Amino acid sequence: MARVVFLVDEMFEDSEFQVPYDRVRRAGHEASIVGLAAGKQLAGKGGKVTITTERAAEDVSDDDVDAVVIPGGYSPDHVRTSVAAVGLVRNAFTQGKPVAAICHAGWMLAEADIADGRTLTSWPSIKTDLLNAGARWVDREVVEDGNLITSRRPDDLPAFCDALLRQIERGVPARAEPAMAPEATAQEPAPGP
Repeated sequence: MARVVFLVDEMFEDSEFQVPYDRVRRAGHEASIVGLAAGKQLAGKGGKVTITTERAAEDVSDDDVDAVVIPGGYSPDHVRTSVAAVGLVRNAFTQGKPVAAICHAGWMLAEADIADGRTLTSWPSIKTDLLNAGARWVDREVVEDGNLITSRRPDDLPAFCDALLRQIERGVPARAEPAMAPEATAQEPAPGP
C-alpha cells in the first residue's frame, strides 16, 4: 500500500482532485490531503467538492510520502508560496517518487525547480511559464518523464490516473534521453587538405 499525498489549497479544480483521489483509494492505497494548515476546509473552484486538510505540509516528512499529486485550478498558485510544500514536492521528486501534476499544477513544478530539462505538459496558458523554467512543453494528454507525470486538463484524467497508478504499483520507468537537435548531431566536416 502506497502513501499518496494530495497537495491542495483553496480553489482546486474539483475533478482534478476527486478523480485521482478516488482512484488511488479504490486501488487500495492511502490517500491523504495535505495543505498549508491542518484542519482547513477547502472548496473546489467549481463548488462541487469540499474537503478538509488532514495535515500541514510542514508536518509531513519524506518518510510519509510514496507519491505526490498536485491538482490544478488556482490551488497550485497558493501552495507554491509555502516553503514546506515546495520542499515536499522537490524532495519527493529528487528521491525518485512519482510526482503527478495536472493543469495549472505546473506552477509548483517550476517553483520547486524540477521542470528544468524535463518534458511535460500543462494547461496551455502556463506553457510560457514552464518554458521559462527550462521545460520542454508538449501538447499531450499525459507525459511521463521519469517520475514526473503531467496532464493538461480534466479530460485527461483517465490517462493521468493510469500513469500515476502504474508508477505507484510497478515502479518509475527509465527516463528516456531527450532527442538531440539535428544541428547537434551533425558531424563536423573532414578537415581539408
